[in-house]
Amino acid sequence: MARTKTKVFQTETKQLLKLMIHSLYSNKEIFIRELVSNASDALDKLRFSALADETLLEDASEFGISVNVIPAENKIVISDNGIGMTEAEVVENIGTIARSGTASFLGNLTGDKKKDSNLIGQFGVGFYSVFMVADKVEVLTRTAKGSSDEATLWTSSGEESYQLKSAEKETRGTEITIFLNDENKEFAEKSRVKFLLEKYSQYINFPLSLIEDGGEGERVNKSEALWLKSKSEISDTEYSDFYKFISYDQNDPLLWIHNKVEGNNEYTNLLYIPKNPPFDLWNREAPRGVKLYIQRVFIMDDATNFLPLYLRFVRGIIDTSDLPLNVSREILQEHQLVDTIKKSVTKKVLDSLIKMKKKSLDSYKEFWKEYGLVIKEGPAEDFENRELLASLMLFASSINEENDVSQTLDDYLSRMPESQEKIYYCVADTFEAAINSPHIEGHKSNNTEVLMLTDRIDEWLMSSLMEYKGKELVNVAKDDIQDSEKPKVSETDQDVVTKIKKHLSDRVSDVVVSSRLVNSATCLLLPKNEPGAQLRKILEAAGQDLGESNPIFEINLKHKLLKRLTTLKGKQFSSFVDFLYDYAVIAEGGSPKDPAKYLRQLDKYLS
Repeated sequence: MARTKTKVFQTETKQLLKLMIHSLYSNKEIFIRELVSNASDALDKLRFSALADETLLEDASEFGISVNVIPAENKIVISDNGIGMTEAEVVENIGTIARSGTASFLGNLTGDKKKDSNLIGQFGVGFYSVFMVADKVEVLTRTAKGSSDEATLWTSSGEESYQLKSAEKETRGTEITIFLNDENKEFAEKSRVKFLLEKYSQYINFPLSLIEDGGEGERVNKSEALWLKSKSEISDTEYSDFYKFISYDQNDPLLWIHNKVEGNNEYTNLLYIPKNPPFDLWNREAPRGVKLYIQRVFIMDDATNFLPLYLRFVRGIIDTSDLPLNVSREILQEHQLVDTIKKSVTKKVLDSLIKMKKKSLDSYKEFWKEYGLVIKEGPAEDFENRELLASLMLFASSINEENDVSQTLDDYLSRMPESQEKIYYCVADTFEAAINSPHIEGHKSNNTEVLMLTDRIDEWLMSSLMEYKGKELVNVAKDDIQDSEKPKVSETDQDVVTKIKKHLSDRVSDVVVSSRLVNSATCLLLPKNEPGAQLRKILEAAGQDLGESNPIFEINLKHKLLKRLTTLKGKQFSSFVDFLYDYAVIAEGGSPKDPAKYLRQLDKYLS
């Protein structure tokens, strides 16, 4: 009879082990992932070791991992026919907390072996997650390096010590028996374990079988890690089917981006742009991001670190071998590689959209219709890609009287006269309001193109962009855009201006004679540094107190209404100025403070 040896964990403290078990992981189901990953590592170690020593494979059995659930006994048995361990290795790798056999093995690899290895665990603490659900754990292991059937049995209840004794095992590898505690009997249910295996271990390299009560095994990992295949080997149908599988969307994707990066930082991404936006697209707090895998092992959904918020509609997978996680592998560490991947992946998505726009403008217009507003969030969040984002944007323009959102900033520049130094735009609630705005009358008469901006975030967008390819972006409703000489004003007209300014002193900051108005009598201008109505709403919704707006009242002295004003005096003059001011407010898309009064005045003046 083999003698049992009791040993204390080498990192010695019961408190540390309790920390590992009770505080390190937030999700109990993680233990399945960790143990299957360890089994996969053991098979990989054997495969690589056999390259130098073929005798290790004298047992000709195929590599594989099995998970046997025994509901009646509240047990799970996880087995592999990998490299196994000697007693000394058991003490070293399991009996020492935070000592990783995988990390040690990796340290001994060089060259192509290290590059090609699929070893997963590098922390040495994943095994201990099993004690979140178990009262007792047994590890029966036999090394592939020996000729005898002598094995080692390791037993522990997750306290400060463990027991070791010699045992027998017919085949190489490791068998872990988990005696579940009463609180976690659910993990002895086949359906529950199958779900977890499919979730975390769907794409591991080796056959993974699920067994119930020692019966016939069911292959669990039937799917292929499509993203790791060469693009030339994948059909469009396979790309689409895989998207449907990971996204639960029955529609084909609009676009996919498949990219593999090698070198100092190695990772693969397979990203998709859905044809239809997700229902929660406008909830910036909703779960988002891509699925993160480490060497084919699922780590997390909604990995937000790899894409900016304005690309929150992108779905897909990122798989890397180099990314450092925290010891529980549930949280990404702050690391330069995370930023590197994010920058690279973001640029890849934007470049793909640019190619799409050049290849098929009609298809891109459909994309823009669904996602344009989200892309417009980008320049404020991503300074590095600001100009690239600007090149993706589509606008309506004064060159077309119809609301055709198809013009780019580059289109605008291609039509711009050499003498023109600015890109002009008009912000309004609707295309009709923009194309008929008094602010663009002068530009129209001079054949100067103006972009029509009608989305709710357009003014905010332009305040973030400010320029494009060296050309300033200018709001036509600002007071500093009159490039022509200011009109000469007679003494009589100046007297009218002064009287108007006095009457409207509580509503406007200034009254000026216009050189831009052609058909309209008046308009309201924004001081250069004051936000417009659209941006004001956004800022006020964010809690900023901007106070009252003080626009500039611009008048067209050539208009018949202003000529009429010069003939009026006293209350008639004041009343008519109020009418002209409300006229300007309405032209801006606003409402007079007293609409009924305005209508009475209109009836009076028309009659």
